[in-house]
Parts: sequence; C-alpha cells; structure tokens
Amino acid sequence: MNLHPWKVSPEEAIRIQKELVKRLKIEKIKKIETVAGCDAWSKEGRIYGAVCIFSYPQLNLLEIVKKNIKESFPYIPGLLSFREGPVFISCFKSLKINPDLIIFDGQGIAHPRYMGLATHLGIILDKPTIGCAKKPLVGNYDLNNLGKEKGSYLLWKDKNKKIVGAVLRSREGVKPIFISCGYKIDLSTALKIIISLCKNYRIPEPLRIAHIEAKRFN
Repeated sequence: MNLHPWKVSPEEAIRIQKELVKRLKIEKIKKIETVAGCDAWSKEGRIYGAVCIFSYPQLNLLEIVKKNIKESFPYIPGLLSFREGPVFISCFKSLKINPDLIIFDGQGIAHPRYMGLATHLGIILDKPTIGCAKKPLVGNYDLNNLGKEKGSYLLWKDKNKKIVGAVLRSREGVKPIFISCGYKIDLSTALKIIISLCKNYRIPEPLRIAHIEAKRFN
C-alpha cells in the first residue's frame, strides 16, 4: 500500500508527486455498489481521519473507521496528501468493506502537478477516486456563467488550458463545489455520482458524514 515514504521534505514530496503522475489513469468506472467518504482535520499536533462506507445508490451507512496519528508534515498548499494521506491509509487498513469508489475532501487532478489528495491516494490504494473541494487550487472559471439550479456546472481549466474538473452547483441557492477526477474515473461519471450523492446539503452525503465523524473523534 505504501509506494513511497511519507515523512519527507517538501522538496522530496514534490519529486514524488512528479513521479506518481506517470501512473495516472482516467477511465470509465465499472459498477458501483459501495462508496467511501473521507475527511480529516488536525488539532494539537495530531491528525484525525474518518472513512465512512455507504451502499450506493441507497446511501445506507455500512461502516465507519476512525484513526488518529501524530502530525508529521506541515500544512503546505499542494502537498495535502503528505499531511493527511497516512491517517487515511491507516483507516483503509482496518476496513472490513472494500469500497468501489472513494471521495476525498480535496483535489484530484485539479492541482499544479495533477496530483491532489484524491489522485495520490487513488494511486496508492489502486481505487477509483473523486476530489470534491470547497475551493479551487488552480484554474480559471466565471461563476456568472454557472446556472443557479442543482446540477449546473462549468468545465474548469488550468493554466495549460487542460480541463481539470467542473464547478458544480450541488444544491440550488448555495455556493458551488469543485469536482475533479482523482484516479480511474472520468469527469462525466464523477459529476453524475456527486450530484446523486448531494441530497439535502451542499456536500455529498458520504463526505458530510465523514466530516462529522472525524470531528466527533473519541
């Protein structure tokens, strides 16, 4: 499960990202019956993470695993996976259910080196992943062109004019969220899945519950 060390310098982390991107795959996903939502936060030198598994499309909560580890990497934009990745890997090692798809609160290929948290962990875990973030890390878009109804979206490009994701209105009357392919999934499918997972809230239900559980750590 570990393709590289996690306790490295920022310079080494960037080098690892540039190597890992050679493994990137964007492709059609097969049948989905289970979806995982992953979220983490930090407090007093520790990282708290939660992985919540749901049936799909029924959205029945099937399993929750929570772990906490000592913080070993600083917060640096573009290197979030080195900060949060180890706690998620610890969670996945304890899961009884092997999910078909994983959603991370972070970026996928919408990243300076196309190696956001979702892409990085997708490669490590060899699982289809989607990045779902509240704010963008790269790219340009014009919200004036985004419809107000649920399901409206704008394609989102980086400085190289490459489509890296979509700005999605997940619920009418709320700020959009930023969706990008992580690994082994295409953008069209990722959008359809995220829209189907946004029920009564702005954030997809698996991520919303994972956020609550990570904050409720005991």
